[in-house]
Amino acid sequence: MGKALGYQGFGGPEVQEFFDRPDPVPGPGEVLVRVAATGVNPLDHILRSGSAASMNGHVPFPHVLGMEAAGTVLALGEGVTGLAVGDRVTGFALTFAGTYAETTLLLAESTARIPDALSFTWAATIPVAGTTALDVLDQLDLPAGASLLVNGIGGGVGIAVAQLAHDRGLVVTGTASKTKRDLVEATGATFVDYTEGDVLARLAPRYDAVVDTVGGESLRLLAPLAAKPEALVSIGDPSVAELGGAYVVRRLDRSGLERVAELMVAGVLDPRITATYPLAQAQEALALVESRHATGKLVIDLEL
Repeated sequence: MGKALGYQGFGGPEVQEFFDRPDPVPGPGEVLVRVAATGVNPLDHILRSGSAASMNGHVPFPHVLGMEAAGTVLALGEGVTGLAVGDRVTGFALTFAGTYAETTLLLAESTARIPDALSFTWAATIPVAGTTALDVLDQLDLPAGASLLVNGIGGGVGIAVAQLAHDRGLVVTGTASKTKRDLVEATGATFVDYTEGDVLARLAPRYDAVVDTVGGESLRLLAPLAAKPEALVSIGDPSVAELGGAYVVRRLDRSGLERVAELMVAGVLDPRITATYPLAQAQEALALVESRHATGKLVIDLEL
């Protein structure tokens, strides 16, 4: 039996509860992992709310929170190749299994070994923030010297986009709240405070591309700054298509995980983890992300 944080029905933070569950049994194409660390992401509370029921509305309760984890392989399901019991890995969890738990099931095709030099806390940020940033920049495929605006640059994905874009020779500008200035400027990006008056007046009239991490009215406000509609990509708001832009195409494969791990070891990407929490305080971490006041990346460290 192991501890897990999840919910018995859709709703707000009040539906969250800790409970004991047996170690899941890996089916074909699945990997049982002892979780060492898990990243905290907006998708966690979005799935809990029921507003993305297409992803988890068909799964019987209880659900466990969390989508990404790093840990040690305990068992392999039928047909799994390229991994072995005892491997240090990072990957995406099955929707129902979650990662705010002592053990979980990862999708083998979306799980990769991590280098010995990489800590579990850093590796736990790779599946969501790390590979999302990689996917969106690969999708835009901008040449060195191109200008990039990141809407909502101060969160885990935005900070990763800024660093990977800088490594590609892009000129990055990002919008965020004033509390995130130092974090943003440390990536080499130009910081613009969206809370101080007319944000459009403090931005360039055009950027070669715009990456949106916020969605909603903020996306609509900044969309015209993209040099062409197809150079607008959102990571969280599919309605970007109505503006002529595109939703990020997620690959979720082992290769992407490995590429991000290599970039971390090489010093190109620092996930900028601003706080770690033990599993017992996971609700506090998620509440901060849900408030939209989190800076950088938050991680639940089960080894604390």
